[in-house]
Amino acid sequence: MFVVIVHLQVRPGRLGAFLRGIEANAHATRQEPGCLRFDVLRRDDDPHRFILYEIYRDRSAFFTEHRAAPHYAAWRQVAEECVTEHRNTFCHPVSLQGQDS
Repeated sequence: MFVVIVHLQVRPGRLGAFLRGIEANAHATRQEPGCLRFDVLRRDDDPHRFILYEIYRDRSAFFTEHRAAPHYAAWRQVAEECVTEHRNTFCHPVSLQGQDS
């Protein structure tokens, strides 16, 4: 599995356009064969800050398949117009079964 955690800050006055764009992106991404999970989270302390929690089958499902999908180009346009800060963190699960600390 390959996990992507995305932190986004939405421009003032662009929240409605952002929400429409992320809804379309989330719906389409969840249909991708390599996408296992795609959650859109909004911070409690700032209604313009969002976190995307995405899980993919593997790195290729994200970097190759997801980024080549037609809806991704549309999402990039929305992000360019609506987002002021965008930070990706790439992760993978760690098996801790039987591990001593």
